[in-house]
Amino acid sequence: MKINDYDLDIVVQGFPGKSVCHGGLGWCSVVLLRAHGRLALIDTGNMSMRSMLIKRFAERGLKPADITDLLLTHSHHDHSANWTMFPKARIVIGAHELAWSLTVPWGETPVPELYMRELNAWPTVHKAAEGEEVFPGITAHLAPGHTPGHTVFAIHSGDQSLLVLGDTAQHPAVFARHPDWQAAFDIDGDAAVATRKKLFDRAAADRMLVTGYHFPFPACGHLIKTAHGYEHVPVEWQPNL
Repeated sequence: MKINDYDLDIVVQGFPGKSVCHGGLGWCSVVLLRAHGRLALIDTGNMSMRSMLIKRFAERGLKPADITDLLLTHSHHDHSANWTMFPKARIVIGAHELAWSLTVPWGETPVPELYMRELNAWPTVHKAAEGEEVFPGITAHLAPGHTPGHTVFAIHSGDQSLLVLGDTAQHPAVFARHPDWQAAFDIDGDAAVATRKKLFDRAAADRMLVTGYHFPFPACGHLIKTAHGYEHVPVEWQPNL
């Protein structure tokens, strides 16, 4: 999919599944962004995806060392743990999110505690502030609720914009007139709902494309506000499987 000068490529398609026996599957999308002579990856997937990522990079004539920028929406393991695959990349994570991840009780949350501790001191880490441009044409915005410092990324290019929602919207059902839907791993459900409504209102008013990171099918599209909530109008975005 292209957003004017930005070429977005789904390297791994997400899925919002949960098992009764094993809990959340932790399968988030991993998206490759080509723009301005740089290669950015938005989130990393979990450890089980490592061989798959290497294979799918190779299919594109790439290797992990070619990634110049890594943009992390939040610190949960399925979105962040594979940062070690890209040690030379500039690694962007929200300053508030990273600080919070260092305070969680060990062994009790989806945060990979040791990985976050190492990332905090990593020489190429960049701790992003609210509204900061973290990549040419891409700004970071605080979106608390799922985690306290969860970040969404807004891509602007000419007359087109895309809002990468991360885990503020984990399932397409949240678009189907259910903005009060809460995810199992939201730290603060009330804050998550307030954030979701704010983002959805902005996207609908500004005609921004939106996409989330655990969608089981291509779900990039526009939001239309109705009397009942929001209607999601998808656009063509086929995954590279």
